[in-house]
Amino acid sequence: MTVQGFINRKAKQLAYFVRAFWDKRIPYREVDLYFWDTMEEWHQMQDRNNQPFSAKERVFWHLLHQVHFWSEQKLLEDPFLRSELQTCLDYLEGDGQYPLDCVGVRP
Repeated sequence: MTVQGFINRKAKQLAYFVRAFWDKRIPYREVDLYFWDTMEEWHQMQDRNNQPFSAKERVFWHLLHQVHFWSEQKLLEDPFLRSELQTCLDYLEGDGQYPLDCVGVRP
C-alpha cells in the first residue's frame, strides 16, 4: 500500500470517529483506540519514508494528533478548537479549504 492509499483510507475513518464522538454515538476511548491502531498500522508500512507528503496527509496527521492530545472535555466543549478541527474534517472529506494553521507531520 502507498502512503497516499493509507491516508485516503484512514482519513475517512478518522472523520467518522471524530464526528461520531462529537455526536455522542461513540465514547472517547474508541477515538483513542483508533489513534493507537493507526499508529501501529503506520509503523508496519514498508517504504513510508521514501514517499512524498501531500496536503491531505499533513491535515490527517494534524487532526489525528489534536484528537489524541486534547482532553475529551476540551474536544467536546471548546468552540475554537472544534471550529479548527471542523475545518480539518471538511478538508479531509473534500468539502473545504486547506486549513492554514495545519502543521501535521509524520510520526
